[in-house]
Parts: sequence; structure tokens; C-alpha cells
Amino acid sequence: MSGPQCCENPPTLSSSCGAGHVEELGGFKSYVTGSPDSKLAILLVSDIFGYEAPNLRKLADKVGAAGFYVVVPDFLYGDPYVLDNAERPFPVWIKDHGADKGFEEAKQVISALKSKGVSKIGAAGFCWGAKVVVELAKCDYIQAAVMLHPSFVTLDDIHGVKVPISVLGAEIDQISPPELLKQFDEALNVKPEVDGFVKIFPGVAHGWSMRYKDEDEAAVKCAEEAHRDMLDWFVKYLK
Repeated sequence: MSGPQCCENPPTLSSSCGAGHVEELGGFKSYVTGSPDSKLAILLVSDIFGYEAPNLRKLADKVGAAGFYVVVPDFLYGDPYVLDNAERPFPVWIKDHGADKGFEEAKQVISALKSKGVSKIGAAGFCWGAKVVVELAKCDYIQAAVMLHPSFVTLDDIHGVKVPISVLGAEIDQISPPELLKQFDEALNVKPEVDGFVKIFPGVAHGWSMRYKDEDEAAVKCAEEAHRDMLDWFVKYLK
């Protein structure tokens, strides 16, 4: 294995896929889709492979079709992780792309959305993006949060969450193993003021909701179940 589990199965990136378009928002190139007139926005924060991942854009389109204005910012500045790059292995690459920096940048995008008249914002983060989202959820910048196969998220992070949060994890995950997710669940259960939901998907590995192959029917089915769970959470708390 060339890097940690989050680096496996990289997608083939494409700037031309999806029903939406790329525009600048809050100082960042962003893939936007859905109704620009909606007062309900969803921020999708990518994994280490960035905002051009076709499956991420397809999911953004799906969320947009449900009545949300969806924004997928390029918090990696056109520098997604490249597998097998000997000059910039993962430990080197990640130093240039800390989730703490992503959190500060997400606040700029949220400010831009509010200036457009958006009244409620949900955020979902995938792998690397989950750490960005949990930081937002600790500070009331958003009204609902979803983390899918999170990386770098700690139990202390969960203790600090202030908004409804859904955690969708994998049974086969060295980064956020089921044992950790069960601790997340226990921590949320003793926070009656915050609605929390934790689900461990059986038989799938870290990254399953994004890095599936279209021809793999079982993988697509599992990914779509996670996508439905994510969308249901946003409908419940934003609409």
C-alpha cells in the first residue's frame, strides 16, 4: 500500500462532469449546482482527491435536485493528492493541506452564502473534509452536519459538537474504526441537546461513499444508501 487507507482507489478527475458549473464563491473556485434562489444551502467538503471527483459532483447534483443550493469548494487549490508521487508522499502533501486551514476557508464560503440570502446551511465532509465539517459543527456556523468515513476526527471533537450531526462510517476502516465510531455514538447519546446519529455500514471500506466504480452494483448500492441517509438528515434539519 502506497499510503494510508484514505489514499486508496483514487478517482479519475474531470473538470467537465456534472450538471452544475464552476464559479468563484468566497474567494474559492467552487462547483455549484441546484437552485441559486434556494435559501437552503449545502456545503460539500471533498476528500483528499478534491472537488473534481466525478462521484462527488454527481452527488452534489442529486442534493441540488432535492431543492438545495449546493457548493463544493476547491479547498485544495487545484492540488489534490496524487497517488504514487514519490516527491510528495502523503505525509508531505498533508502538511500543505491541514484541515484547520480548510475550516477557516469554509467560514469564508459560508459568509458568501449568507450574503446571497441563504438562511440555513448544512455541511457534509468526506474523509479529510469531515474534520473541516466537525469544526464548523462545534461553532454554530452550520445548522446540520454529516461526516462520511471521517479522518482525523477525535472523540474530543464530538464532545464539542453543537448542531445535529450524522456519522456514516465503514466496518473496514483503519482510520475511523467501528470501535471509535461507537465511542462517538456513546458521546452523542449523553448530549440530549444535540441530536446525533451513528451508522456503521457492514462490509465496506473507508471511502466507499465516494470512490466506487459504476460497474460494481453492490458498491453503488452501498454508496447510494449513504447518500440517502445524508440527504434525509439535511431534509430533517434544514427544511
